[in-house]
Amino acid sequence: MSTSPQGNGIVSTNAAASGNQVALRNLKQDGINQLVDPKHASKALSTDLVDLAKEVQKADSFVRANVGNKLQVIVEQIRFLQAQAEKVLGEAKRNNDLHHVTCNCKKIPGNMYYMYERPNGQRYMSMISPQEWGSACPHEYRGAYRLENDLSWTPEEDLSSRATDDALIEQILHNKRVLAIAQPSDGGVS
Repeated sequence: MSTSPQGNGIVSTNAAASGNQVALRNLKQDGINQLVDPKHASKALSTDLVDLAKEVQKADSFVRANVGNKLQVIVEQIRFLQAQAEKVLGEAKRNNDLHHVTCNCKKIPGNMYYMYERPNGQRYMSMISPQEWGSACPHEYRGAYRLENDLSWTPEEDLSSRATDDALIEQILHNKRVLAIAQPSDGGVS
């Protein structure tokens, strides 16, 4: 880049690499504090417009990709929530069905109940397990369920995972440090 003084207090600079010229005005001329001569600074080369259009197009594609990525995360969350909703509805249907099965004893949360089916299709709950019946089991065994405190039913095959979940919930409820991760600091109380 080279600079050369011209008349009227204007200094011209040549950028050898780009071929652009910028005219700088003397700060003291005419009492105007302008650094760039407006006559020469407003001229743009035709390639500048093409480059600008390319940059705008590039920015548009990045914005579109960024929005697409964020929307993909939301789509995955929607699918997860749909699966959760289907699970909740399935459990609600099962719980409702089990509460409508005949039971000739008082249902107490925490107890196991065993479902049997008579030859005519009628189902009933009993507190007597198939092992307790032995070979004298009067009807076809259909499954075992524990009645929970919220009056939901847990199938026997899900009892160990339910116990693991309950232990984790208890740990979270009784361990303030785990909760502090999700909450802003409250002045050092943990």
